[in-house]
This record gives sequence, C-alpha cells and structure tokens, in this order.
Amino acid sequence: MTYQPPLRDMQFVIEEWLNAPADWKVIPSFRGVDAELSRQVLEEAGRFTAEELAPLNAQGDRQGCQLEKGQVSTPEGFAAAYQAYVNNGWPALACDPAWGGQGLPQLLDAALQEMLASSNHAWAMYPGIAHGAYECLRAHASPELKDAYLGRIVSGEWLATMCLTEPQAGSDVGLIRTRAEPQGDGSYQLEGNKIFISGGEHDLTDNIVHLVLARLPNAPAGSRGLSLFLVPKRLEKRLNGVYCEGIEHKMGIKGSATCALRFEGAQGWLIGEPQRGLAALFVMMNSARLHVGLQGLGHVESAWQQARSYAAERRQMRAVPRSANSVEPADLIQEHPALRRTLLELRAVSEGLRALGYWGAHLLDQAEHAPEPQARAEAHQLASLLTPIIKAFFTEQGFQLSSAALQVFGGYGYVNDFGIEQTLRDSRITMIYEGTNEIQANDLLIRKVLGAREPLLGNLLDTFRGEAELCGQTESCRRFGDVLIQQCERVRYLTDDLMDSQDPEHPYRAALDYLRLLGWLGLAFAWARTARLAAPKREQPFYRGKWETATYVYDYLLVNLERQAEAVQASRAPLPFLPDDVSIG
Repeated sequence: MTYQPPLRDMQFVIEEWLNAPADWKVIPSFRGVDAELSRQVLEEAGRFTAEELAPLNAQGDRQGCQLEKGQVSTPEGFAAAYQAYVNNGWPALACDPAWGGQGLPQLLDAALQEMLASSNHAWAMYPGIAHGAYECLRAHASPELKDAYLGRIVSGEWLATMCLTEPQAGSDVGLIRTRAEPQGDGSYQLEGNKIFISGGEHDLTDNIVHLVLARLPNAPAGSRGLSLFLVPKRLEKRLNGVYCEGIEHKMGIKGSATCALRFEGAQGWLIGEPQRGLAALFVMMNSARLHVGLQGLGHVESAWQQARSYAAERRQMRAVPRSANSVEPADLIQEHPALRRTLLELRAVSEGLRALGYWGAHLLDQAEHAPEPQARAEAHQLASLLTPIIKAFFTEQGFQLSSAALQVFGGYGYVNDFGIEQTLRDSRITMIYEGTNEIQANDLLIRKVLGAREPLLGNLLDTFRGEAELCGQTESCRRFGDVLIQQCERVRYLTDDLMDSQDPEHPYRAALDYLRLLGWLGLAFAWARTARLAAPKREQPFYRGKWETATYVYDYLLVNLERQAEAVQASRAPLPFLPDDVSIG
C-alpha cells in the first residue's frame, strides 16, 4: 500500500486547534519545543512510516510469523525496520531525559502512533506497549529494577509485553491462576500460562521484558489478590523459564506474533506493592488504551486514503448531475452522490478523531507537566474521562469505516489486490483487546460518570459549552454553537435519568450506547471548533475544505447523536433472558 502522512492536518490540530505551542511555552519541561520542532518531528515520522513501514504491510500480512522450536520469526523486513526505528530514536521520543529519553510531549508521540498504525498496524504492535511499560516501571519499580531495565526499554534495545490474559480468565483478571513464589533473595519464581500476548516472542530484540500479573501465596481471591512482576526472557547468563508454546493464526495483524506463553520456574521481581498489581498496571493500561484508540484513527485514515485514491481513478456509469465538461463514457465514482457521501464521512471522521485523540494526549502532557496544580488536576480528570471514549469509539469507527471504504471498491475491495480488505481485517481486533469496548463503556458510565466523586462529565460538557459560546459570537458559526448546546443539554438529561433509575441493570444496558453518544458529541465539538477556526480563512483551499466538511458533519453525521440518544432512552426497557431451550427449528 502507499501511505501519505496527513502532515498538514496534523499541523492544523497541533498548532491551531489545540494551540499546543502556546501551552508548551509555559511548561518548563517543554520550553524548547515549538511549532518548528513539532513540524520537523512530524515530517521525519512521516518519512519513516511511508518509506520503511508501509511497503512491508501487505508482505507482512501474506507471510505472517513462523514458530520453530520456541523461536518466532517475524516477516521479512520487520527486524530491519525496527532497527531503523531504534537508530532514529523513536522509542525515546516522549520519555524522561533522566532515563535516556528525548523529553518531547506525548502529543507528538500520539501523532507518531497514528502514523505507525496507518502504515503498518502489525509491525506497530511490537513497540506499541513499550511506552506504557516505561510509565509503569518509572512510577512503581524499585530503583534496582529501574537501573537494570528502564534505560534499555527507553532506548528500544529491549521490548516489553503485558501478560494478563489466561485461558480460563479472558477479560476477568480476577480468575488469574499464575503463581509467584518468593525465593528468599528478593526474587520470585513464576508458574502459569498466559495467552494472547502481543510480541510475547520475536526476533526484533534479544531480550523481552514481560510484565506479568500473578498471585502470591495466600493472596485473596479475585482481582485484589494480584501482584505485578517483571520477568525477562533472558537473564544475564541464561534464558529464563519463559516458553512460547504457540502463536495464534488470526483474522488480521498477521505480522504481529500473538503468543501463548508458559512460565515454568521463571525468575521475576515484584513491581510495586504486593497485591497492588492492578494499581501498578493502571498507568500502563491507560497508555495502551490511548494507543489503541489511535490505532482506530489510523485505520480510518488508511481507509480514507485508499478509498479516495481509488475513487479518483475508477470510472463507472454517469453521475447525476453529470459534469458539463465530461467527454468520457463514464464518470469518476467519486462524483456519484452515494460514494461522495461515503468519502466525505471517511474524511470527516478521520479529521475529527484526530482532533479528539490529540487532545487526549495533550491533556496527559498537561496533567503531568502543567505548572499549576489545579491545571494538572483538571487535565487529569478530562483525560480520565476521554480515555475510554477514545479507545472504544475510535476503534469502532475504525472497523465500521474500513467496511464502508471497502464498499467504494466494489468487488475489488473483497480481494487482496488493493489492500482495503487487510485494513478491515486488521481493524477488528482493536475493539477487543486492552479491555473490550463493552468494558470501556462500563468504565465510562458506571465508574466515571455515575460513580465519580468529582464532576467529570460536567467538566467535559462545560468545555463543549465554552466552545459553543465562542461559536455563537460569530454569525457564520452560530449554528454550530446552538446545536452543540442543545446536544449537551440532551446528554445531561439522559445522564440524570440514568442516575435516578432504580433498576440496577439499567446503566449496564445503556453503557455502550451512552459511550457512542459521547463519542459523537465529541466529534460535534471537534468540528464546531474547526469551523470557527476556518471561517475567517475560507478563501484558502485548506480552510475552505475544513468549513465545507464541518457543514457536512452538521447536516449529515449528527443524526447519529439522535440515534444514540434514542438507544440510551430505549435501555429503560428490561432485557429478556434467553430461554433455557435455544434449539433451532
């Protein structure tokens, strides 16, 4: 596949939509970062992903990974591309200089992550968890573990995994059985099995740092009895007791080794406090969920680019109305209303998700580095609420819009000549891993909206209302602000209804539709701000395109807000249980 990094739109989001360079100026850690440096980073990342990774995407899908005698071989070119990635310093981009990092904002790393997923999702899985592992170790590991492992993860010399899932447990980590026995020298011996471990074994680095959830002796049952351990593939003079017993044969991301691992007498070390494993892992999981959401954005962008290129070349039938200057027997399919509408949706959602996803990353930067404690707290609260929306809504759009893009190709989309079918297959997994989208929806509604001590939702809606008020100050943008205010009020009404419900199952029935509702409201906010910024510059082609896309969103796509609001209201009705006899016929 060919891939063109959307650098101009990335610059617009970072420099205008977020006005991030102004925020960087008042953050001591980022005072050396400005718009010029940001553009340089984006351009170099774009060059790497377009020239090094995109050419390996289809080939990696065809070849897949091979397991022989416990060793995994990745597709041809993957290891060399990873070495180029390390040599160019990309693993260290947003890490602390104290550990060999470059100290740049996570916002720039978010742009990198989008480009990695767009160009080659399977390859991106290998370094994808590294930043989360770095955050986890930096926050919770002992000084000895930090000294031994953190710098090598930051540099990219070693890669990391997150080992949670077991055959009997699935998403219910409370059922984990892997055991950790203390050895009297400060280390532990781990015994157990893990499945679905991305990058659990590979040939990109000579060591792999596994972060493993396990139980200490006499630990209580359930998730509260779990502890977190660092278990390397290789010790100083020997291999550790970590064995790859198989790799999954998957629907997509076939170039990514998804492994079944056996820990047998494996030596490991405790991270954080005993029986506080999930708390130690929380930072890592939040980072991973943001990255997975950016994968969803990457799939939408990839699907949009593929469909746009095909539709600009393929001719079929005559469009209505037909171009007056056309002398061809058939028109470009991008001129047909049905496909033009699909292409506009692909563009609108891709650019809208980019604004929201980068906002989430920028909030994480502010939550850690803003000079004022109040600003850090507010950014943390907003980022906490946005994380499940970014993970679930973005990945759902990635799959649905990859499917819509395939339709643009007709029958050619269903075969592997053009690559869109690979994008569709690759995109499906993102709705499942790092906490299924249903789990994200429960986290959003049950824990962070209905159960929050702080007014998390109120803060988000206040941000949306603030943008609506700015839109209302300009006649051309008033429409966007009015609609945004109306939809914020509707969300508040539906939320109050859920809070008042006496049916304990009601919020769980509503959760996924409620998350989708906030996702579409976020897109409405993103495009309202975009319209306001574009309005004074509409004579320039870039901003004219932004303005026209914003009007399309408000004319066509916000019907999804109505649908999701109706779905949340419908959840008031109880769900019947399946009968015991579910035989067919």
